[in-house]
Amino acid sequence: MKRTTLAAILLLAAAMPAYAHVGVGTTSSFTAGFMHPLSGLDHMTVMIAVGLWAARKGGKAIWAWPAAFVGVMLVGGALGMLHMPLPFVEPGVLASVVVLGLLVALAVDLPVSAGVGILGLFALFHGHAHGTEVPENAGGLEYMAGFAVATALLHATGIAAGLGLGTRFRGLARAAGAACTAVGVGLVFGVL
Repeated sequence: MKRTTLAAILLLAAAMPAYAHVGVGTTSSFTAGFMHPLSGLDHMTVMIAVGLWAARKGGKAIWAWPAAFVGVMLVGGALGMLHMPLPFVEPGVLASVVVLGLLVALAVDLPVSAGVGILGLFALFHGHAHGTEVPENAGGLEYMAGFAVATALLHATGIAAGLGLGTRFRGLARAAGAACTAVGVGLVFGVL
């Protein structure tokens, strides 16, 4: 685990900003917000990984982890719309893809509160990135509502997949986590 963490830190340190969010698409409607998480590999893999990891943990994590992600993401979105600076947003978004993939691939079992903390940090970065996209002449509330609904549905997709695979097919869930990590590494190095 120490080697994996060190490797992830080194990859992130070498990362160039993805600029995957700012200025992409329209940001003034519910539909635009809803479609945004469905338009990028980083969004889809992270949101589904949250659900897979929550399903793997079970119990309170099934609702607490996705709820924490969506709630903190909205806070981050509000901070972004208010133009409050947050350091390391793009590296944080990239880190979320790699780290959440590793958490699923390695079947890391953490206390629910630790998972809430990890997911909350990543959600803050995701939300802030999207909040900064909202133009000043648009309220952005419809956009963020659409984004939150789509995010919750992707979490639910991951949960359904994780629960549907059950204990018999946990290797498939872990393979999905490894694929998420591979997407993250590809984004870090600009391959994807």
